[in-house]
Amino acid sequence: MTDLFNNQANIKDKIKELCALISAITDVDEKIDALNYVRAELHKVSPLKHHPVDFVAWEKSEKIEGNDYNPNSVAPPEMALLITSIEEDGYTMPIVGNPEEDIIRIVDGFHRRQSERKSKKISASTFGRLPVSFIREDHRELDSRMASTIRHNRARGSHDIDLMSNIVKELILLGRKETWIKKHIGMDTDEILRLKQLTGIASLFIDNEFSQAWEVENG
Repeated sequence: MTDLFNNQANIKDKIKELCALISAITDVDEKIDALNYVRAELHKVSPLKHHPVDFVAWEKSEKIEGNDYNPNSVAPPEMALLITSIEEDGYTMPIVGNPEEDIIRIVDGFHRRQSERKSKKISASTFGRLPVSFIREDHRELDSRMASTIRHNRARGSHDIDLMSNIVKELILLGRKETWIKKHIGMDTDEILRLKQLTGIASLFIDNEFSQAWEVENG
């Protein structure tokens, strides 16, 4: 027990020292980068590091780019409300991103990024930065990121059927089977069949496990 109290006292002293060092940084960008670094280092020793939200970094807006497969669309009134929400309440949810060579590619949160770019008030309040958590390393391949984007959108009840169809096409072209799609993006066979009917993508499923389903549906 004595060791525990000694360790806690030690940590408190180190934290005070660290806070004093960071407070002394006068350049805002340097201060934010220093805080990002400290959070990243703490994240490495966290027992919760397998959850992306355990580490949220404030990244420069110009480094953050959208993807070309997001099946979520926001109508102008809802977009205006989102901007107002962030202006009044601040960011309460980070963008989910995938780190690439020179940018961070959005997995979820495109419209939160757009809000910062559309609102000078938001951008000023964040010093041109955006809160970002990073998708797990074992989910960074394109098919896994697509599935993650769909899961985020479907969990909120928001997705565009045409863009959903395009994602299913892309996943099939990447070699993913019906069982993988069912498991990873929460679609059942009937939903996949409906997408096939809407988009005429039956040719993609010739000679694979979908083909029997198409024959039954077409018969």
